[in-house]
Amino acid sequence: MWNHLKNFSARDVSKRKKTLPIQTAFRLPSALPTWPPGEGFASGTIDLGGIHVCQISSFAKVWAIHEGGPDNIGATFFEPSSIPDGYCMLGSYGQPNNRLLFGWVLVAKDDNDGALLKQPINYTLVWSSESLGFKQDGNGYFWLPIAPEGYQALGHVVTNTHEKPSLNKIRCVRSDFTDQGENYTWIWGQGKKINFCSLRPTNRGSQDMGVCVGTFVAQSPNGCSTAPLACLKNVKSNMSCMPNRRQIETLFQAYSPWIYFHPDETYLPSSVNWFFVNGALIYTKGEESKPVSIDSTGSNLPQGGSNDGNYCLDLPMDKASKDRVKKGDLHNSQVYLHVKPMLGATYTDIQIWVFYPFNGAAKAKVLEFINIPLGRIGEHVGDWEHVTLRVSNFNGELHSVFFSEHSGGSWVNASELAFEDGNKPCTYSSLHGHAMYSKPGLVLQGNGGIRIRNDTAKSKILMDTGRQFSLVAAEYLGSSIMEPPWLNYFRKWGPQISYNLANEIKKVEKLLPGKLKSGFEKFVKSLPNEVLGQEGPTGPKMKRNWNGDEVKSVA
Repeated sequence: MWNHLKNFSARDVSKRKKTLPIQTAFRLPSALPTWPPGEGFASGTIDLGGIHVCQISSFAKVWAIHEGGPDNIGATFFEPSSIPDGYCMLGSYGQPNNRLLFGWVLVAKDDNDGALLKQPINYTLVWSSESLGFKQDGNGYFWLPIAPEGYQALGHVVTNTHEKPSLNKIRCVRSDFTDQGENYTWIWGQGKKINFCSLRPTNRGSQDMGVCVGTFVAQSPNGCSTAPLACLKNVKSNMSCMPNRRQIETLFQAYSPWIYFHPDETYLPSSVNWFFVNGALIYTKGEESKPVSIDSTGSNLPQGGSNDGNYCLDLPMDKASKDRVKKGDLHNSQVYLHVKPMLGATYTDIQIWVFYPFNGAAKAKVLEFINIPLGRIGEHVGDWEHVTLRVSNFNGELHSVFFSEHSGGSWVNASELAFEDGNKPCTYSSLHGHAMYSKPGLVLQGNGGIRIRNDTAKSKILMDTGRQFSLVAAEYLGSSIMEPPWLNYFRKWGPQISYNLANEIKKVEKLLPGKLKSGFEKFVKSLPNEVLGQEGPTGPKMKRNWNGDEVKSVA
């Protein structure tokens, strides 16, 4: 049976007066560069060990609804178009209407005489919009493929007729080529009646081989319910589709972010080497009176082990040098790149680490109109922040950027970013705390009447990360990348700050309205260590996102 489809483009404007964001397809501002030669990076297809997959971002619209979902303007559902010969659909694609059309699904080809991909044996109707009283383009029907024994469905088929789709419409995947999936972002739904969510692998890290298919799951608790569908798995587990060193350098030159600092920023970045040669010291537990200067590469720092509390770094001892080093040196700063495979090596993550010698004190916003400095709360020596670029290994396109925000952060799709100088994403570092954001302005952290201020602004104080960078780690490239000694220093990059937290709290409480005094101490002690300060952080390799996926901030 056939769906009534039409190819979707930016010119497909509905009869409604208001043009929806999804009616325009997103494109990066500038053309992609020519990638240096290599093995399999940006070749268009990836071999998962017998199943070849390619990424399709051209779609035919199947059904749309114009109410509910994010921003209450509905969602649109598509199926991939222009599928190469020999490849088969694994599922339909869905997206909220409040964003530019920006997505993809994988299509697959069986290189094992049809043993890895099979047609479903039937379909189950999960949900239809027939009885829905919302504005919609006809009716939508969502079908779950019933897989043969030993196989799994990875997506739904969407139709705009009540007839079941052809069994030849989609393929199910042999179970040993699948991995556990989970719900990711909400696409559209009706509370407890029906919800549509995008999917991603449950286990995500540089060693995990789950592959995101780009499909979605329809879940109807009161009707035909489906658990999160499976994802693909890269059973080949090789890194042939990852970029080589020259390709990494070209990627970073194409997408290196511009970091804007607040015009009032006092504490700017520096290179690690500058920090060391300008008087940074290492202290050993039990020998605090005998600090030692640090070699320019960190070669005399203890290597490996764990954060055992036996060592820490600190600023120079004399006040003049200490005050100078605290401020950093933007002119001599550089960023440090860690490159790793993600999502079964179908994506490359480029972590961009920025070092600041000092993190300044925090400020709070009280009752939406009172701004209060928090004394020394938030101060610490040594501050590591980062931004991560996620790039498709199918074509080298930037997919999304992760902005670290104290103990977590947020992913932002490329379609929602601002760019400078071609395809370079704009990043904004918060005043004194250095949390990273995709837009300038004020971000308040916390709940209730007292919240931490994160102020960002576009100013003339700017860091073009592509001008001075160093590739310090890419484990999949083996010994060809020499890690600097400081990267394997696993202890604190700053000492315990010697101030009395209770006294600082009391100073601030004197400035607060009566009803907020009692709750302020509880608020301060609930702050994550990255905001509370007192102790310096550990280095990049000790962060859980070094090998794992980035961690989203908790609202």
